[in-house]
Amino acid sequence: MSKMPTVKDVAEYAGVSVGTVSRVLSGEAAVKPMLREKVNDAISALGYRPNVTARALRTSRTDVIGFIVPDITNPFFAQLAASVERAALERAHSLMLASSHDDRDAEQSHVLAFLDRSVRGIIVVASSDSPGLHLEAAIPVISLDRRFGAFPLVSTNHAQAAALMADHLYEFGHRHIAYIAGPPDTEAGRMRRQGFVGRIDRFGKTGEPVELEIAYGKFDYESGERIARDLLSRPPQDRPTAIAAASDQQAIGALRAARDLKIDVPRKLSVTGFDDISLANLVVPRLTTICQPADMLARRAVGLLLDEPSGRRDEMVDGALVVRGSTGPCPKPKPDTAKH
Repeated sequence: MSKMPTVKDVAEYAGVSVGTVSRVLSGEAAVKPMLREKVNDAISALGYRPNVTARALRTSRTDVIGFIVPDITNPFFAQLAASVERAALERAHSLMLASSHDDRDAEQSHVLAFLDRSVRGIIVVASSDSPGLHLEAAIPVISLDRRFGAFPLVSTNHAQAAALMADHLYEFGHRHIAYIAGPPDTEAGRMRRQGFVGRIDRFGKTGEPVELEIAYGKFDYESGERIARDLLSRPPQDRPTAIAAASDQQAIGALRAARDLKIDVPRKLSVTGFDDISLANLVVPRLTTICQPADMLARRAVGLLLDEPSGRRDEMVDGALVVRGSTGPCPKPKPDTAKH
């Protein structure tokens, strides 16, 4: 059986120092791209595999990042997990994924399990607002999208992004709007609601007032469909002309309710979402929504986690409005309806 290649073998093959190989293996961003490429080519040619166990014993940590999401069946969190995995691989780290199923106790159990496995750091999308854990271990923890305890947060600027959707619907002439809010026990849900409602309130002070209805639900398809069905089962003159949802799943549920009730979108009703999951560009009509830059958020979270010392300040990234076929001008009332 041939001898397994060592770090020294990789260094000799690549024509670099052992220290350079070690820096590439540890994912240091400061290594010059040309040297990184030489080392990676040598690793591939020699079939070198780092001894993760030995490194963990030596450094008390592995090149593994723990990542916890509230619900892996949520398409946005699945996309975010894929982005975090790519960002980790770019820094020569692997990802260990866990889902808390929106349960605080399970979330904290996953954190403790990751600590037992000597992970390099932990990124958490919190299930809900909570004090989090007081960690004695010298390990970085970053909140992503939703705040976990007092740990620094990397997220879309939810309020700024939600205001963009309010602008869009107002410019289309909608003056009776229903907003399907997310869970109030999450900072993301509250900030999206505040951004949307705050912009609508401002319109009322500077221009035509808007009749705004607010309903609360989970960030899921069922909540969107149930709430939209209640709103759209009213007589036509009493229905909102637009439904803005705090998530794409809610919005897609609303589209289903409108289709079942034979209400044309967007001629009779405009529907908007938030997240820009892959399905938003596949449903009919395609969904107008807010794009959260998942790849950018993931790179910032991984970068802060691996920086020495790790980041201790929140970072916000602006969301972007994506206009598709689910929104249009406010329908004009029929002459007999206008008299009422």
